[in-house]
This record gives sequence, C-alpha cells and structure tokens, in this order.
Amino acid sequence: MIRALNICKAYGNLQVLKDITLEVEESQIVSIVGASGAGKSTLLHILGTLDQPCSGEIYYHQIRVNGLQGKKLARFRNQSIGFVFQFHHLLPEFTALENICMPAYIAGTGKKQARREAESLLEIMDLTQRKEHKPAQLSGGEQQRVAVARALINRPKVVLADEPSGNLDSGSSHQLHQLFFHLRDQLKSTFIIATHNNTLASLADRKLEMKDGKLL
Repeated sequence: MIRALNICKAYGNLQVLKDITLEVEESQIVSIVGASGAGKSTLLHILGTLDQPCSGEIYYHQIRVNGLQGKKLARFRNQSIGFVFQFHHLLPEFTALENICMPAYIAGTGKKQARREAESLLEIMDLTQRKEHKPAQLSGGEQQRVAVARALINRPKVVLADEPSGNLDSGSSHQLHQLFFHLRDQLKSTFIIATHNNTLASLADRKLEMKDGKLL
C-alpha cells in the first residue's frame, strides 16, 4: 500500500534520513523504534506529506504523493492520512464532538453527516457521554482518544502516530494500544507508529528499528 523508495533528508549538513526504503501493507500495524534523534519523526512527517524528502519517492498505491502540490496535496492528505501526535492539539474552545468534526468540515462534508460519523467514532472510543465536554474537562487518555477519532473521521487508509502514548500513564497507554488493534480490525486502517514504548512496539505486526537515520 505504501512504498517509500530511497528516501533521504538533510537539514544543511545534517543528514537525518539516509536512503530509507520501506513497504507497508494494508491493515498492518508497524512500529518504529529508536533513540531520540534517530529520524523517526522526520520519517513520519515525510510519509505523511507534512515534509518533503531531498530525494526519493513515496507511493500510496500507484499515486506518487511527493509529486503532488498545492490543493491536490492538501486534499490527498486530508482524505487519505490521519495524524495522531504526542500532544493532542485539540482546540480548547470546542467540544470533543466539534474537534472530531473539523477534518470532515475541511473536506467539505455536510454538518449533519460529519456529526453522525463523529458520534459513531465516539461510541467506538467509549466517549459518547463526554461528547459535549471541552478538552480541559477531559483526562489525558480521553483527550488522546478524541485525537484518534479526529484522525479517523475521514476514514483514512493510513494513520501515522508519533509517540501517541508518550504523555499518558500506564493504564491509559494500555487502553490506547488496545484501541489501535481494535480499529485496525474494525476499520481495516493501517497504522505506522513511532514510539519509545517497547510494549506497544512489540505488539505490532512489524517492529522496525531506526539508528542514525537508517532502518536496521
């Protein structure tokens, strides 16, 4: 489903990614581990089209995504890729339901349909009773589940998660990890997760290790 071919990335004289080649199949959960500075986040940003490689190619099915620009790239990213970050980045003035709906509104989905889809995801996340709560009224684990629902609202084929349980306690981390596998089975989504959490990494279908900008 995803093919990254000979990806290199440098910032000035600093070579961050060194000739990365990677293939990920549909409905897989792939974990990427490695020390801080190994290049995990940079690789995720490039796979998610948030950054461009200095060289190399990225394909989603037969679409060469690093050849897309402007509105075409923004549309592809909005409709095909979901993002979950270590920090939730929820909008504090909006409710959980409204936060989840935002990517759907950007995609042009009608308000009624977006809310219906968001409520379905809230049920999957076991957050139905919290849908009218604002982020400050939610626990860290609840906020992260809202962020996951937001990433899934447009039913992307791929979800990229960068240290998704990095700010959660052990109980919330375990719940989030189980949720990823439930979503993989129920929605057939593909997850690529950069993590320092060895428990999550070992549960994945594939565990990859990065060191000094290379996949080992």
